[in-house]
Amino acid sequence: MTEPVEPRQLPEPLARLAGAHGVATWYGSWRGGRVEVSEETVVTVLGALGVDATTPEAVDAALLAAEERPWRRTLPPVVVVTGERSSSVRVHVPHGAGVRLRVVLEGGGERTLAQEDRWVEPRVVDGAEVGEATFLVPAGLPLGWHELRADVEGAGRATAPLVVTPARLNLPSALRRGRQRWGFMAQLYSVRSRRSWGLGDLADLAELLDWSGRELGADLLLINPLAAAEPVGRMSPSPYLPSSRRFVNPVYLRVEDVRETAYLPPEHRARVDALAAALRATNADPDALERDPVWAAKREALELVHAVPRSGSRQAAFDAFRAREGRGLADFALWCALSEHLGAGEPWPAGVQDPTSPETAALREQLAPRTDFYAWLQWLADEQLAAAQVAAKRAGMALGVVHDLAVGVHPEGADSWALRSVLASGVSVGAPPDDFNQQGQDWSQPPWRPDALAEAAYRPFRDLVRTVLRHAGGLRVDHIIGLFRLWWVPQGQLPSAGTYVHYDHDALIGILALEAHRAGAVLVGEDLGVVEPWVRVYLRERGVLGTSVLWFEKDSEQHPIAPEAWRELCLATVTTHDLPPTAGYLAHEHVELRERLGLLTQPVQDEREQDAAAQATVLARLRELGLLAEGAGEQEVVEALHRYLLRTPSRLVGVSLADAVGERRTQNQPGTSDEYPNWRVPLADGEGRAVLVEDLHADPRVLALAGVFADGR
Repeated sequence: MTEPVEPRQLPEPLARLAGAHGVATWYGSWRGGRVEVSEETVVTVLGALGVDATTPEAVDAALLAAEERPWRRTLPPVVVVTGERSSSVRVHVPHGAGVRLRVVLEGGGERTLAQEDRWVEPRVVDGAEVGEATFLVPAGLPLGWHELRADVEGAGRATAPLVVTPARLNLPSALRRGRQRWGFMAQLYSVRSRRSWGLGDLADLAELLDWSGRELGADLLLINPLAAAEPVGRMSPSPYLPSSRRFVNPVYLRVEDVRETAYLPPEHRARVDALAAALRATNADPDALERDPVWAAKREALELVHAVPRSGSRQAAFDAFRAREGRGLADFALWCALSEHLGAGEPWPAGVQDPTSPETAALREQLAPRTDFYAWLQWLADEQLAAAQVAAKRAGMALGVVHDLAVGVHPEGADSWALRSVLASGVSVGAPPDDFNQQGQDWSQPPWRPDALAEAAYRPFRDLVRTVLRHAGGLRVDHIIGLFRLWWVPQGQLPSAGTYVHYDHDALIGILALEAHRAGAVLVGEDLGVVEPWVRVYLRERGVLGTSVLWFEKDSEQHPIAPEAWRELCLATVTTHDLPPTAGYLAHEHVELRERLGLLTQPVQDEREQDAAAQATVLARLRELGLLAEGAGEQEVVEALHRYLLRTPSRLVGVSLADAVGERRTQNQPGTSDEYPNWRVPLADGEGRAVLVEDLHADPRVLALAGVFADGR
């Protein structure tokens, strides 16, 4: 393939306008060198940010608007600072007017801010002179969400949120003590028990936590995103393309654990038992999982339980949950009810596409019983997640549940509807061309609009993180570079026709750290792939752990990095969910699978040889360190690879539960959708037999791999 002709450089005013809005006009090619972004792409992306750049006159007007924007408002839409350093706030007032600026603290009390002695020339805006006063936000303010109040002489009061974030997120106290902490990584839906309804659920999560913490000494369990999917119609199997990142997929509920199930009338309880029995019969089936029949049965059962009157205390708890989650939960529940009312996959009337329209308000009242049901499901999920984390702590785990946060959401999902004001339209998130995807990637997810997110004071992002962390000891942020910059692809264009849009990473990482601090949680950023070195340094300084995968930790000559050279602040693993489990990887099954699916870009024999050579360098390093004997079998190699992780200084070590049972099949094959059963592979052993939660206690492979970490202490 020949390198495409690079576009000419942009007109200087358009380039300045792009820079003012964080839109990149060039990027580094994976082949080396600089790629200029086309004028068409820059204009389209600016349009998705609400900026008209279609003519030279429009560009000039937009440049002036960008320069005047801060002068047209008394305070910025939000101010995000770190508590350990002082910073400044610029206040704009009619020229010559006096102004007083205070901070009203979240926990009560207030502080008057001192004005700095700094002269700034006034600016004429709309025929009137506007002056600028600078105030000092001192170091030492308490962490939290406070309010700035500016009282302007003759012009009233203006307010803005002031978010004080930690300069560095300290590790939870249990992780500050010397030894490494380890735990399993699992796709929860794939890990079933004898009582599951055909998919792993939140009761199975509690069992996994209790067993691995109490019997094996594990300190964490990293699970796939539990984020909400479609409530009706076909349920998307990918946990990384959710309807909402904030709320939970109720397919993970254990119906029998809902208190009101005990008070069902006999005929309704018999129906629930019959629904459960039919699905339990599938738990030992090692073939691809099907979510739709599971959700259909659970929804029918939960409808019956929802009709059972709740006690006064239970109703009060539900009411308190709805009040706490506020408009976010109300809109999510309404979207679920609307999806049911208007039909799966059907286009919605124009008026209903706006969550604030009169048509939507009327349907909100009409569908109140259904929104009550969908809000109730979220309350149940919150209760069962809380119970799982309690089980983890009772079992002695330092962290317990570590959730995974997907990059984005389905373009027709609940978040895309409810948060449309802070999401960009006409573009989607993806990735630029690279060695493996030479046309780039389009993930079909609408990106945050950085300007609108700031106007909303980052509350949608805060609410998302706060909800996910409520009953957790940690959060893994998939593609964390997306909090710095995202590749935006114009609708209808190839992914290679996109460009990067930059975000205020200081604000986003700061808010992420603040919410993790309040939850007592650890943050792990998935920083694999093309990530600039300064980003990894920045994240480390902010206390966010990185991600290191053994197969990818290579030096410039493609030799394995010595274990002592690994990062301390990271989650170290042998594999990821985008690779086969280690037994399958060692057998080159990822090469064979891609060859069967037609995904290879070179002859299969070349791929096999390159893969074998890459593995050989790692195995040779294991032998050099005395971790692996010549002629070792598969299980011995798997254990040796994990012993290698114990030689690193990494604070956290993750062990794939699939590795522990000898599974060989991959959960997800990138570059496919229906060609492979992505995210539908149940946990099974190397012989293809389903492995249930009850089987783990005595599984010799599991006990042997867990023993590696017991021996390493």
